[in-house]
Order: sequence, then C-alpha cells, then structure tokens
Amino acid sequence: MATTAAARPLLDPDALETIDLADPGVHAEHDLTAVWHRLRTEQPVYRHPENGDAPGFWVLSRHADVSAVYRDSARFTSERGNVLDTLLTGGDSAAGRMLAVTDGAPHRDVRTVLLKAFTPRALAPVIDSVRRSTQSLLQDALGRGDCDFAADVAANIPIAAICDLLGVPASDRGHILGLTSAALGSDHGMPTEADTWSAKNEILLYFAELARDRREKPLDDVVSLLVSDDFGDRQLHRDEVVFNCYSLLLGGDETTRLSMIGAVQALIEHPGQWAALRSGAVSIESATEEVLRWTTPALHSGRTATEDLLLEGEFIEEGDVVTVWTASANRDETVFERPEVFDLGRTGNRHLSFAYGAHFCLGAYLARAEIGAVLEGVRAMARSMEFAGPSQRVYSNFLSGLSRLPISVTLDPGYRPSAS
Repeated sequence: MATTAAARPLLDPDALETIDLADPGVHAEHDLTAVWHRLRTEQPVYRHPENGDAPGFWVLSRHADVSAVYRDSARFTSERGNVLDTLLTGGDSAAGRMLAVTDGAPHRDVRTVLLKAFTPRALAPVIDSVRRSTQSLLQDALGRGDCDFAADVAANIPIAAICDLLGVPASDRGHILGLTSAALGSDHGMPTEADTWSAKNEILLYFAELARDRREKPLDDVVSLLVSDDFGDRQLHRDEVVFNCYSLLLGGDETTRLSMIGAVQALIEHPGQWAALRSGAVSIESATEEVLRWTTPALHSGRTATEDLLLEGEFIEEGDVVTVWTASANRDETVFERPEVFDLGRTGNRHLSFAYGAHFCLGAYLARAEIGAVLEGVRAMARSMEFAGPSQRVYSNFLSGLSRLPISVTLDPGYRPSAS
C-alpha cells in the first residue's frame, strides 16, 4: 500500500515569468510552494504578464495585503467579477445581482436577509442532519475496508446540507453534484470552456424553475426566503434569486468537500497528527481550523481596482484586475509559525480560507460543523488509514484538492456502529 499520495513536482520560482497562474494545469500538476515563497518575500505585488488575448493582472501573496484587499471593497470591487475566469474574459454576467459580486448597500441588504438562514440557531436542524448522515456514510464506507473517500463520503455531505437549505429534492441531488463539479473545474483533466458554461447554465435553469415553484408555494427554505423577503426597499428580481441560489450552491459544496478530502489525505501523510487526533490530544475545533488552513480549497479571489493607487511601490491603475491568493497567504511566515507544518493543535490560526471583511463566507459556521463531523467520525471509527490507489486532483485555477482518494481502513475494535 502507498503511504503517501503522488507528490507534485515543485515549480521553479526562477521561471516565474513563464508560469501562467490562470492555467488550471499549473495548479493541478505542480507544487507552487517555492513560487509563493518567492513572491511573498521579493515581489508581494507582482504583475502577471499577458497571455495571448488574456490581459495581465496583479498577484498579491502576503497575508496582510490579501486581508487589506478583502476589507476594502471601495478601492477593490467585486462587481466586475471575483475569479480569474470571469475577470479575464470581460466580467461576470451576474455582477451587481449576486451577493458574491456585489458591494455596498445592495450587498449589505441581501446578506442581512440571508444571514437569517445561517445563524447557529437556524442551522441547528441542518447540522443535526449532517452529523447523522456523516456517521452513516462513514460507517458504510469505512466498514467495507476499502473506499474512495472522495466519492463515497465527502461528495455527499456538503451537497446534502446546502440542498436541504435550498429545498432541492433528494432525487435531484446527484445531478446537482455533477453540475457543481463541472462548473468550477474538472475531475477528469483539463476543463473545457464549453463544459464549464454548460454546467453553469444548467444550474441557473434548475434554480429558475425552483424559484418559480417557490413563488407559487413557499416553503421553509432559502429559495422561499429569497423570493418573498424584502431587500432594502424592494424584492429581488427573478434573475437575482437564481444567481444567489447558484452562488450559495457552489460556495456551500465544492470548497467544504475538498477540505474534507484533504483532511483525510493529510492525516494519512502525517501519522503523528493522526495519533494526536485519535488520542484527543488536539480538539476537533483546532483540528478543523488547521484543516481549513492546510487545504485552502479556494486558491484565489479577484477584484478590480476602482482608482489609481500605489501598493508596495507598484502603481496599480483604475480598472486593473487584482487577484489575492489565499493559497499563499495561508502559508505566510510572518503570520503562521512553521506554516509548512500540518499542526492540528495550532493556536491563533488566522487563516483566510473563509475570506475576510464584508465577503466573509456566509456558510463558515456550517462548513466548520461539516468538517468537524468528519473528523469526529473518522477518529471514532478508524484505527488506521492508508492510501489504496492513485488519487486524482481537480483541474481548476480556483479550486484546489482531490476528486479521488482511494483509502484502506482498519476499524477501531472498540467502535460500535450506530443502529440509526
């Protein structure tokens, strides 16, 4: 049995000018640790060169600069897009109509209403369901001895929770999971633009129909909240409802799923940390935060400069695309002691995996609960875990992680399966 997943070759930071950070293959097939270190220490505000028809863009890699941009929506707006794929192709069609790509008062109004569905009290029944379903999935998968943790466990947990919140029928969830994976990347090599846009459009069409149903017959779900509540002095238009459903679905599924898969991968690769988790030497809470930092499932976020400004000696012009790389910020040596070490007992963990400021992730509380449920379940059920075959990475310039993780598990002899 393999004891480590296949290592990706380190990219040479001396070849920085030839590295295309917008290329999904760069992130899937290479380890950028040395590149991020070079950028943080020598070129924290780096001008990425043009590539064919794609314009150049700014790359910010330090924790302090990434945090500052997340905080400053006046000078760095989301309203022209918030990821490279849209920013480099003319902007996001949902800008100003979807929470993730809206700033100012409109953003505040929609966020205020949506927060009703994401408070700890409102989420309590969803989290109870998450814990039960996670235990059941783990019992079935780990009990077989061999499983693909990505497909058999992680793929089913976040999608079920966000679909519960959105009121998506159980019969549609497998289809929705496939669409969300295709919309932000590919589980099967380099994504094609046609496949990506087709998946996005199918998601939008699905929620257009669901929103129409909820206008006619509201239920106790987020879609009904979006179609019926007041946002400032008005109600949302149909396309605003649809775009925000799309955003909640993708935001609530992909990143949490990839963190769960990355957690199990890291536990196998770091047996000392696995032992600390099993013994109770580290808490589920601190372990969850380190998993989020270590995996950093969303590589970057994008903004557009709204005015000319000087940053770290570099002149950024109004209209320039500015990207902030959480993948680098979460390894910043000035913020994290021994950032290259996976340490489940890490304290003062100021990771930026949920972003920061006005766009701090709405579903952070739910995501922490989902990851925590997986860690609790694995700790209770498994005595040992090891890799059982080749893993497979997601091809994306936005998402980072594995789409396939075959593992072999020996159950803890003291574990007694639940009858539920």
